[in-house]
Amino acid sequence: MRILHTMLRVGDLDRSLHFYTEVLGMKLLRQRDYPEGRFTLAFVGYGNEGEKTVLELTHNWDTSNYDLGDGFGHIAIEVDDVYAAAEKIRAHGGKVVREPGPMKHGNTVLAFVEDPDGYKIELLSPHRSD
Repeated sequence: MRILHTMLRVGDLDRSLHFYTEVLGMKLLRQRDYPEGRFTLAFVGYGNEGEKTVLELTHNWDTSNYDLGDGFGHIAIEVDDVYAAAEKIRAHGGKVVREPGPMKHGNTVLAFVEDPDGYKIELLSPHRSD
């Protein structure tokens, strides 16, 4: 068994695709409109769906925003250098909501960024100690 994808509902598909592909460097793997259901599915990720876990961005055509609730935490992405990744994301218009630095009560360096819909994305270095 393996995790295939995580689905996020997005209010503006073009804005979200720009963020995930241009700001975070993912690739648009596939996209399909479902006119009868009035929604579009777009799958993005860092590699082939057959080998990597990806994100499914679901855009319901008649909904422009969602209440994110308090149950969902964040998506974690491993980066080579948390400081450099956060700066690159900021330079591309991304929103850094927790500056890079050591985790509270630990040594792991991390940062948090936010996608256009408010979902949190944690940036982690490959050599985590906590």
